[in-house]
Amino acid sequence: MGDVQVLDGREAQVGKFTVRRVLPTRPLRTVGAWCFADHMGPAEVTATSGLDVGPHPHTGLQTVTWLMSGEALHKDSLGSEQLIRPGQLNLMTAGHGVVHSEEATGSYAGTLHGVQLWVAQPDDVRDGAPDFAHHASLPVVDTGAALATILAGTFLGETSPARFVTDLVGLDIVVRTGRATLPLRPDFEHAVVALEGEVLVDDVVARPGQIASLPPGRDHVVVGALETSRVLLLGGVPFPEPLFMWWNFVARSAEEVSRFYADWRDHGERFGEVRSSLGRIPSPVPPWEPVRVRPHPNL
Repeated sequence: MGDVQVLDGREAQVGKFTVRRVLPTRPLRTVGAWCFADHMGPAEVTATSGLDVGPHPHTGLQTVTWLMSGEALHKDSLGSEQLIRPGQLNLMTAGHGVVHSEEATGSYAGTLHGVQLWVAQPDDVRDGAPDFAHHASLPVVDTGAALATILAGTFLGETSPARFVTDLVGLDIVVRTGRATLPLRPDFEHAVVALEGEVLVDDVVARPGQIASLPPGRDHVVVGALETSRVLLLGGVPFPEPLFMWWNFVARSAEEVSRFYADWRDHGERFGEVRSSLGRIPSPVPPWEPVRVRPHPNL
């Protein structure tokens, strides 16, 4: 159709993993309410060393954790301790503020491969209470040419149990050899993230580390592969509010982020504690913050 734009992500360090960050990227900042996507692995982990992401804060978002292979342990300031395996989904709602860690399981050793996604919360709920939900199974739809697991929203009459406020869809799609025609909602923005193998989005090639952006108005996309491949399809109604994202905070302004930053730095009431053997991750200083000069000890 000539309207597919393939964009390169960038590498980032998360715990002990080098990830491919495909959202946000210039010029694509959001896809509906989806505002962040990290593709991690495949990489080898041990029983005692995995993602190793120590306690860190979030505000104004929901995190979606999905594994294609391996196991990881989620802990948060709500008291949750949840093992996640392939086919299962962890959904954490930050709201006013939450802290979590992602750790080795103590038992699993092998390959870890997955994604973590963020969904921006709209104004009317983004200062609400934090929450955590684990979904042990998700609906799967077999189209013949593709096998789609529904992480979020509704696809071909099946609906994910994961609850979101905004209207969106998220699919993990195994594309068999050939081409799969996937129906789209014309009022949604959509993007396709290549997870495994080289794929065609319409007639444009996308590889792991890249995201293919589709504008609103389309009612289908054709995804093709020469061998079995895997993609993530994200979509949603355009997010109606301007976002200000910095570090782990989704906000609306630099002033808000400054408050969140100070709350985390000063162990304020906004953020709780996580029982973890991993160290608490300090926030970098926002570039607009004045430099705090400590007095000389002899003065």
